[in-house]
Amino acid sequence: MTAERAGLDSGLLSPVRAGTPVERAVGDEAWLQAMLDAEAALARAQARLGTVPARAAEAITGAARADLLDLRGLAVAARESANPVVGLVRALTAVVAERDPEAAEYVHRGSTSQDVFDTGAMLVCDRALRLVRADLLRTAVALDGLAARHRDTLMAGRTLTLHAVPTTFGLKAAGWGLLVREAADRVDRLLDGGLPVSLGGAAGTLAGYLQYSAVDGASATGEYAAALSKAFAAETGLGTAALPWHALRSPLADVGAALAFVTGALGKIAVDVQSMGRTEVGEVAEPPVAGRGASSAMPHKRNPVLATLIRSAALQVPALAGALTQCLVTEDERSGGVWHAEWLLLRECLRLAGGASHTAVELCEGLVVHEDRMRANAAATGPLMSSERIAAVLAPLLGKATAKGLLSEAAGTAERTGRPLADVLAEDPRIGSALDAGELAELLDPATYTGAAASLVDRALERHRTS
Repeated sequence: MTAERAGLDSGLLSPVRAGTPVERAVGDEAWLQAMLDAEAALARAQARLGTVPARAAEAITGAARADLLDLRGLAVAARESANPVVGLVRALTAVVAERDPEAAEYVHRGSTSQDVFDTGAMLVCDRALRLVRADLLRTAVALDGLAARHRDTLMAGRTLTLHAVPTTFGLKAAGWGLLVREAADRVDRLLDGGLPVSLGGAAGTLAGYLQYSAVDGASATGEYAAALSKAFAAETGLGTAALPWHALRSPLADVGAALAFVTGALGKIAVDVQSMGRTEVGEVAEPPVAGRGASSAMPHKRNPVLATLIRSAALQVPALAGALTQCLVTEDERSGGVWHAEWLLLRECLRLAGGASHTAVELCEGLVVHEDRMRANAAATGPLMSSERIAAVLAPLLGKATAKGLLSEAAGTAERTGRPLADVLAEDPRIGSALDAGELAELLDPATYTGAAASLVDRALERHRTS
């Protein structure tokens, strides 16, 4: 095994993102290209303002290609400067010089490593988040379909793992869909100007940019600084920041928080699918794919692979996002260590959330719903799930506390003896005098006690259609 191969992160320990589109979007080569894109965009922005020759900006843009640089060499060289930008600038300058020696003088003009790295990071986030958003919206559409098809599909609602009152699978799917759309909304807010370019210079004052602008005959003023930031944002497709953010790390904390919500929303779906897919429950199953989910020891098993992958991401990203938030506590105008600690945290959040969202598409589009098992499981508790309704009907006649106590006692007797709850209740003269057998049977029918579930599903689907 070569040393280079030994150091390659192939995703062996992170199957949730292995082979998914986000993996390429946030890999080392993508990150290198994003930093090169930042360098090229900066040169073009300066050319817009007349402080870099247009020909030089063109030459820099043409040379800013990751395939022209030694990626592994830059990684190793970064040990000497604690960041990859120093070596990148040197290597890019050499490539530009081969093509246009005069243009080489304008590479990284007035800039600093953090401006290039942080802008590159925001470009990586932008590209990865667009993949996440597309997958979230696809998943939401699949969940809308499940909610509509199963609007009235009866199932047992469960609280603290036990049967509670009846609900519908349509309402559960609509709830999943709401979470996914809320996650997409959070991603949208980031993509709508929430990912800013970094432009601060050595210590957040833009002094280097202003000094070079004066050298090049432009006005070295705050107006130039604002114009440069706006032009830089336009060239990258990113937003602008109110202030240089070298030591104000809210953009990264915001990305982490949004991705934590993304994986949390998807994790809710995953854990429900796992619980509902248990052998003895059998209400849903993952889409069948030959060979997937096979056990290394038990031939009969088909494990819930997709839900497991999503859940694994949902357990990791909030912890990583918390560490990104911790990086808000940074010293001075640039940190010695905090900035550097963010890099892998950010990438892993993007990788895991991107992998989970891509996996959720397959899970939700192909989810197998076993309505018969839902009905059978609901029948296991049957009329007991409607005891709340009987208590409410009897409350005006007997008093709330008395009615609830009576129902609790009757339910206990029914469970203990195996007798139908209706028979136990009918024997009580207080109930028999208030409700005849037909009324009692109707009130105890779980299928007629799903509350506003159907209208809630309709409302959610209508909201999605008009949003």
